[in-house]
Amino acid sequence: MDITITPSKLSGTVKIPSSKSISHRMLICAALADGKSDISGISMSKDIEATINCLAALGADISAKDGIITVNGIKTPSFSATLDCCESGSTLRFLIPIASALGTTATFLGQGKLPERPITPYVREMQKYGVKFDYNNTMPFTVSEKLCGGKYELEGDISSQFITGLLLALPLCDGESEISMLSPLQSKPYADMTIDCMRKFGVSVTETPTGYIIPGNQRYLPCSSAVEGDYSQAAFFFTANAIGSDIKIENLAENSVQGDKKILEIIKNMCYNDKRNILSHFEVNAEDIPDLVPILAVLGSFGDKPSRITGAKRLKIKESDRLIAISEALNNIGGKVTALDDGLIIEPVSEFTGGTADSFNDHRIVMSLAVASTRSSAPITITNAHAVTKSYPDFFTEFNKLGGKSHVINME
Repeated sequence: MDITITPSKLSGTVKIPSSKSISHRMLICAALADGKSDISGISMSKDIEATINCLAALGADISAKDGIITVNGIKTPSFSATLDCCESGSTLRFLIPIASALGTTATFLGQGKLPERPITPYVREMQKYGVKFDYNNTMPFTVSEKLCGGKYELEGDISSQFITGLLLALPLCDGESEISMLSPLQSKPYADMTIDCMRKFGVSVTETPTGYIIPGNQRYLPCSSAVEGDYSQAAFFFTANAIGSDIKIENLAENSVQGDKKILEIIKNMCYNDKRNILSHFEVNAEDIPDLVPILAVLGSFGDKPSRITGAKRLKIKESDRLIAISEALNNIGGKVTALDDGLIIEPVSEFTGGTADSFNDHRIVMSLAVASTRSSAPITITNAHAVTKSYPDFFTEFNKLGGKSHVINME
C-alpha cells in the first residue's frame, strides 16, 4: 500500500494507543499465571496478535470482549507447538526461553526480516543447560528440552529482548538463577518495564550491580489491570507539536517507567522559551531509546544547528537497517541526514520539499514520514505504508482526524 500526504498542520485531540511493549509483557505474565486475568486497554496490532496466537498455541485460553482481553493461564503446556511470530521480534525473543521453561518443543516461524534477526545469545547460553536448538541462522527452527535455572551471561549491548525473555522464564525453573551482564546493559528501561510487570503478577526479581537474581519455582499470580498509553507512539505527535502542530495528547501515564518518555525531555531541552518552531539542536545517546531514533531524525531536521544521535548500532538489525532507512527516506524528501555506524548526523532544513520515500517495511519510518509531511512544501508519497499495521493500524485514521490529508494511491 502506498499513501500520498498533502502537507497540513495537525490539531485536535488524539488518544494514544496502549503500550505495545507493556501489552506483550502483560499478556505473557497472564498466560503464565495460575488463573484468570482481565487486561483492558490493549490496542490490537499485528505484533500483539502474534503474541496472543503463540500463547494460545502454548496452551493459554485467550478471548476478547468489550475491549477486555481475558487470559486463562496455561494449565497443561502443549507438548509441541508451532509458534508463528510473524514479524515480531519481541514475540520471538520473549517466547524462546518461555516455551523451553514450559517443556514445550517449539518450532518458530517468522516473516519479513525476522528470520535474519539473531538469537545467538540464547543458543550459546541455553545450550549450556541442556536446551537443544535445531537452528541454522534462519527460520524455521526448533527448540527442545526443558530450560533449567543457572547462571546466564550476556553482553550488555545485545537487545534487551534477550534479557526480558530470560527474566520472564527463569522464575518457572528449579533453583535460583542469575543473569550476569558482562558489560553495561543498553535499553535498560525495557528490562525495568519487564520487572515492573512481573511484580504485578507476584513474581520477584532482585537487581544487582551486574545483573539480576531470580528465585526459582515461583508462580505467576492472576492480575487484572489496564495497559497505559505508549510513549513511543506518542513521540510522533509530540514531535509534530514541536515543529508546528497543535495536538492534545491523551492516555499517557505521567509516572510511566517507559524509556521513550525521554522524548519530552529532549523536546523541552530543544525549545527556546517554550516557543514552537524555534528549536535548538540535540546530542542524544539512543542506547536506552532506540525506538525514538526515526522520529528524532525528523525533529533534528528543524534545529538551529546539526543534531547528532549516537549509541544506535543495534538499529541495523531492526525491521529495517533503521539508520540507513531513515536517512534515505528523509533525504528523498529534502532532508540532510547522514547515517553513521552507530547513529545519525541531522543537518537542519527550513522545510522538507516533498517527493517519494520508501518505508523499508518499517512501521516507525512510515509514521516519521507522516509527521515530516506537516513541514513539507509539497506532497510526500510513502511506499509500503502498510507496514504501519505492525504497531499502530489506526495511525492514518487518527492522523486524518487531526487534519492530516493522507490518501491511498496503491493498494498492492
